[in-house]
Amino acid sequence: MTAKKKSVKGKQKKNESSKNEEKAISLKEQLTIEKDKNLRLFAEFDNFRKRTAKERIELFGTASQDIMTSLLPILDNFERAFKANPPEEGDGILLIYNQLKSELEKKGLKEMDNPIGKELDTDFHEAITNIPTKNKKEKGKIVDVIEKGYLLSNKVIRYSKVVVAN
Repeated sequence: MTAKKKSVKGKQKKNESSKNEEKAISLKEQLTIEKDKNLRLFAEFDNFRKRTAKERIELFGTASQDIMTSLLPILDNFERAFKANPPEEGDGILLIYNQLKSELEKKGLKEMDNPIGKELDTDFHEAITNIPTKNKKEKGKIVDVIEKGYLLSNKVIRYSKVVVAN
């Protein structure tokens, strides 16, 4: 063999070994990239699973909200009827009202506290009207409740409609 052929073969071997090294480095980089993609995909799936579990819990907590809001006027009508014609102990209508109210409370419905004399809190109250007052202590305070407010699992489903002193 001539010197030229030896040097050409040596260069070819060097080129092949450098190509193999590049392939090895390239394979390592690809492996790292694929591991990163896999890790990100797993994390994304885990976040999806947690988010859907949380949404499912919230859905079960407020699934009855529509039915509760449709039953609130019925409770109001019972209370108006009791004001107009007070029932006697043991009346059937009173028993039905108490049973309905206790079943709704079991499902998480809670009547808001009576706000008369308290400051207006827009997180729980809706001011329907203002009335003038001479007493400075009553200014900004609730003087009457037009419609009771209700909570479902500590979430407001109906604001108390109130009258505020000015």
